[in-house]
Amino acid sequence: MSTNTPEPHKQGPSATERKFLEGPHSRLREFSFVVRVMLEFIKGFRTLHFVGPCITVFGSARFKQDHTYYQLARDVGSRLADMGFTVMTGGGPGIMEAANRGAKEAGGTSIGLNIILPFEQHANPWLDVMINFEHFFVRKVMLVKYSLGFVVMPGGFGTLDELFEAITLMQTKKIFNFPVVLMGTEYYTCMMDEIKKTMVDNKTISPEDLDLFFVTDSIDEMEAFLRKSVVKRFGLKQQLFIPKS
Repeated sequence: MSTNTPEPHKQGPSATERKFLEGPHSRLREFSFVVRVMLEFIKGFRTLHFVGPCITVFGSARFKQDHTYYQLARDVGSRLADMGFTVMTGGGPGIMEAANRGAKEAGGTSIGLNIILPFEQHANPWLDVMINFEHFFVRKVMLVKYSLGFVVMPGGFGTLDELFEAITLMQTKKIFNFPVVLMGTEYYTCMMDEIKKTMVDNKTISPEDLDLFFVTDSIDEMEAFLRKSVVKRFGLKQQLFIPKS
C-alpha cells in the first residue's frame, strides 16, 4: 500500500480540514463542519469517560525498537502502569508504541488517540482502546481533558506542540495541578538553554514559568514528581516502586 501523500483533489479527512482552513466558505458548509466536529467530540467523550486516571506520553513516531529512547519510553509506560495509571498516547508507532507496549506488558491499560494522516501515522498493536480522530484540535482537547499529566519524550513538531500548549494552559491558569515531565535532558538541553537565555532574559516569560515542567532522565524522579501532584488525589498505589533484584 502506498504511503505517498494524497493528491490535493482527493477527498478525505485531511482534504476536508484543508478546505476548512482555506478561509470563509458558505454558511451551510461551515455549519456542516461544526456538526462534524461536534460528533467527533461526542465520540471522544463517550469512549474516554470511564478509562480511569491517565497519564499521556508523547514522543516521536520515528524511533525504532532498537533506539535508546524507544526502550526508555517502554520503561516509562511500564512504570506508569505500576503506579496505577492508564497510559494514553497518540496511538502511533515509535515512542507512542513503546509507552503503550510497556503499559500492556506491565498489566496496565493502554489507550491510543490516533490522528488520521496521509502518511506516517498508524495505530500500534498494544492498545486496549483506540479512537481515530480527523482533527488535531479535537484530539488535543481530549488528550488534556482526560490526562492528569504529560510525560514528554524526545520528539518533533507535534510533540513540542502538545508540550507548549499544556505549558500555556498552566501559565494562563486554564488548568492547575498538571505535571509535565520532559524525559531526555540531552535532547532538550539546547531548547531549555534558549528558553532561559531568550525568553526569560527578554521578559517574555517569567522565571517561575520554568517551574511549569520538570526535566529528567530518571524514571524514579519522574515517578516522584508525578506522585507530588496526582497520585494521592485519585487513591492510586501509594507504595514506592522497588526495583526487582
